Amino acid sequence: MTRKVFWDDPYRTTLDTLVSHVDGERVQARATIFFAFSGGQESDGGSLAGYPVLKAEKHGLDIIYSLPHDHSLKPGDAVAWQIDWARRYRLMRLHFAAEMVLQLVYQRCPGIQRIGAHIAQDKARIDFASDQNLAPLFPEIESAAAQLISRDLTIFTDFSDVPTQRRFWEVEGFARMACGGTHPRSTREVGAVKLKRKNTGRGKERIEIMLVDPAHDG
Repeated sequence: MTRKVFWDDPYRTTLDTLVSHVDGERVQARATIFFAFSGGQESDGGSLAGYPVLKAEKHGLDIIYSLPHDHSLKPGDAVAWQIDWARRYRLMRLHFAAEMVLQLVYQRCPGIQRIGAHIAQDKARIDFASDQNLAPLFPEIESAAAQLISRDLTIFTDFSDVPTQRRFWEVEGFARMACGGTHPRSTREVGAVKLKRKNTGRGKERIEIMLVDPAHDG
């Protein structure tokens, strides 16, 4: 089982570890700081032993990384991870921004169903099954998000079930949510957010979430 150091310390950008398994271009390591696509959050960017990671995939409780075909790694090799911190920090901030918005929508639209989500480096989105135009709620949601951010609240993360590696985040007095992504330590780190509506079809509403101030990156 891959030890996922990105949960213990999402701010870490380098890590020494050992190669545990090699199958052609697909490589596994004993420990990793390189997050693999999950829950709508895109994978990190970076390298293993100097080789660029082309793809990261969850496989049960392990993570498999695809490297260039001409890599020379073998099981037992000592290697170092290096991740793209600017990308990681944007993903962390946008991830939690999206989950704040999700909880604020839930509070204002009881029973609304989330049907999709995606967190990329430039923006995040949440899709809802809804015939209601959600845009009129944006000023209220943006204001509520700004208050949460300005209060500099601790974002607590932990396991809800250790054997299955199920995780959650919690902000006391606001919400608790199952999630296995990476998050900043505090709401203040998210910075200002802006919402945009996109109608993707009948009965569907999409909220796009963007970070207003790029000065927070890194």
